[in-house]
Amino acid sequence: MAINNIATGIRNTMCDAFVDALDAGAGAGVLQSWTAAFATQLATNTFTDPAFGASAAGVATAAAIADDVAADNSGTAAVLRMRDSTPATVAEGTIAAGSGDLNMNTVAWTAGDRIHVNDFATITMPAS
Repeated sequence: MAINNIATGIRNTMCDAFVDALDAGAGAGVLQSWTAAFATQLATNTFTDPAFGASAAGVATAAAIADDVAADNSGTAAVLRMRDSTPATVAEGTIAAGSGDLNMNTVAWTAGDRIHVNDFATITMPAS
């Protein structure tokens, strides 16, 4: 069964609950980048606290995400983990050059590289 036409107010509530989960704990949440199957952690970018603004039409827009000024390891970025500061996992997703949940200009990273996230601007709760 597919649910269609979720009311905007409900979508906003769902979206706000999701992004507010990133703000749990005493500090800012993080976006961790990993190789496939979470084998090797490559980088950690820190969200602003709060990480996102209030949702409108089921969409919350991210505040600035700090660069990781020096990647921890070398490898091919493939998956991500979003964690609050406790560090509980809030969500996981994919990283790709053009077709992932997080799109990067390159996914081949070298230890010491600056990792800048510029394509993780919104979280959306769809209407259907």
